[in-house]
Amino acid sequence: MPETSATTPYAAALLRIAQGVMFLAHGAVLKLGTFGLAGTMGYFASIGYPAALGAVVIAAEILGGLALIAGFATRWVSLALVPLMLGAMLQHTGNGWLFNVPGGGWEYPAFWTVTLLVQAGLGAGAWALDGVRTAARRPAIA
Repeated sequence: MPETSATTPYAAALLRIAQGVMFLAHGAVLKLGTFGLAGTMGYFASIGYPAALGAVVIAAEILGGLALIAGFATRWVSLALVPLMLGAMLQHTGNGWLFNVPGGGWEYPAFWTVTLLVQAGLGAGAWALDGVRTAARRPAIA
């Protein structure tokens, strides 16, 4: 078994890319493709939030998903997405723990919150623009 330090960058990359794909799918396919911008904004208004927040969440999920896939500003993007998951969790708290109940439970967004915090702690890992930017800033060794 390889040392943990040898596999950590790849594990962080796997987590980052999986999160990015899920956020991209959730924002682009579910919210825009299934419900549309007007439908999503209407839903947000129906649960007591400003309708425009629906558009902000769509943009955050799509742009955040793309940034995570690319490994761009991974720590900051992960932390920026935490409030979205906390908002989703709060929206589902009255439904109970499991997401299979009507209206969905709060365990799924709670788990997402934890994974985003873990990603922020781990950083981008392998195959990330973060690593390219960091390498470009390092002084050359003579």
